[in-house]
Amino acid sequence: MQDGAEEIKEILEEDIWGSIKEFLNLGIHIGEGEKSINLTIGLLLLLTLAIIVAKFIMKWLRHLITRKMEQEDKQKFTSIFKFINYLVYLIAVFVTLSVAGVDITLVITASAVLFVGLGLALQDLFKDILGGVFIIIDKSLQVGDIVEVDGKVGKVFEIKLRTTRAITRDDKVLILPNHKFISDIVYNYTQNHRTTREKVSVGVAYGSDVQLVTKILEQVATEQKQILKNPKPFVLFDDFGDSALLFSVHFFTNDSFRDPRIKSEMRYKINARFKENNISIPFPQRDVHIIQ
Repeated sequence: MQDGAEEIKEILEEDIWGSIKEFLNLGIHIGEGEKSINLTIGLLLLLTLAIIVAKFIMKWLRHLITRKMEQEDKQKFTSIFKFINYLVYLIAVFVTLSVAGVDITLVITASAVLFVGLGLALQDLFKDILGGVFIIIDKSLQVGDIVEVDGKVGKVFEIKLRTTRAITRDDKVLILPNHKFISDIVYNYTQNHRTTREKVSVGVAYGSDVQLVTKILEQVATEQKQILKNPKPFVLFDDFGDSALLFSVHFFTNDSFRDPRIKSEMRYKINARFKENNISIPFPQRDVHIIQ
C-alpha cells in the first residue's frame, strides 16, 4: 500500500509536474549565468495573469468611485482610467522583462526623465484635470449654477475634466480652466439654493418725503413680476450722502442670472413714479467760493 502511494507521488512529481515545468520553461534563452535572458512561456502566462488581475482591480475601483455618479459624470472618467490601465500594463511589462533578465535600468531612467519633462510642461493640464475630478466627486459645482469668476458672471452648462463652460449674460461662452475652482475665489450664487437677494440703490434730494420714497420703492418691488412675494421686499435708508439721501430696495428672485434686466425695469418704474410725485434724483453739486 505504501509502495503504491510512493509510486503515485513519484509519477506526479517527476512525470506530470516535470512535464508542466518543462513546458513552462520553453521559450527564448540567451546567454548563461547572471547575464542570461530567459523569456519563457511561464513568464508570459504570469504577465497575462497579472494584467487580467490588474484590469479586474481597476474595474472594481472604477465602480467603487463612480457608483453614485450620474451616467454623464461616469463617462468623464473613462479617459483617466484608460490612462491608468496603460500605466499598469507598462509597469507589468517592465517587471516581466526584469524577471526575464533584461536590464531595464536605462529604460527606466529615460522614462523618468521623460515623465519629469512632461510633468513640467503639462502641470497646468494636470491641475485642471485634478480640479475637474474634485468638482465631479464632491459636487461643488453643478450644471445650472451661476458663478462669478474674475468679475464675469455665467451660468454653467457643461463640466468636463479639464474645463468648465458657462454662458454669460451677453450670450458669450466663458471657458474656465478647472484649477480656478480649487485655487481662486469663486462666487457661486446658487450653491445653497436658487433664491438670491439683490438690490437697487437710488438717491433723492434733501428735503424729500422719506416715507413717500420708501412707499414708492416698496410698491415698485412688489409689482415687479420676477420678484418673489415671500420673502417680502424691503427698503433701507442707507446713508446721508454728499448730495442725496441714499436708499436701497432689496428683493429676492429665482432668476439672478437675468438680474440686470430686472433692475433696469425697476429703475424705469422708480424714475417714473418719482416724477409723478415730484421727487427729484439730484446730481452731485459743489459750491465754489472765489476769493478775490
